[in-house]
Amino acid sequence: MSETFYIEILTPDRKFFWGDVETVIVKTPSGEMGILKDHMPIVVVIDIGPIKIKKDGEWIDAVLSQGFMEVKQNKAIILVDTAEWPDEIDINRANAAKERAEERILRKASQTEYIQSKAALAKAMARLAAGRKGK
Repeated sequence: MSETFYIEILTPDRKFFWGDVETVIVKTPSGEMGILKDHMPIVVVIDIGPIKIKKDGEWIDAVLSQGFMEVKQNKAIILVDTAEWPDEIDINRANAAKERAEERILRKASQTEYIQSKAALAKAMARLAAGRKGK
């Protein structure tokens, strides 16, 4: 008997990942959440950060931006703004984005800019962490 379920990770630009997997671990606003076969139906917010996918006994890592995940009937659909494999991440570009976000946070221009800068910083930090693992 198979202990897998089907997953699709979609961005506006591409179908990032699809197939049968044993486990998925995503970051949510309340912490990490793991999904296994026969998980109860749920819709959850995905936070900027890593995703860990166990396929054929091997762990695969990637980075997701914000989005949503729906799980029902042994199928998970993840819709996010961006998804990247570690080898797709340009470390220099991620470092530059981190520095820009930190500078904007220090300026304290407006609440909207602060929130946007915190999100940009979180994305840059997640990309840097994944990119370093992939190298």
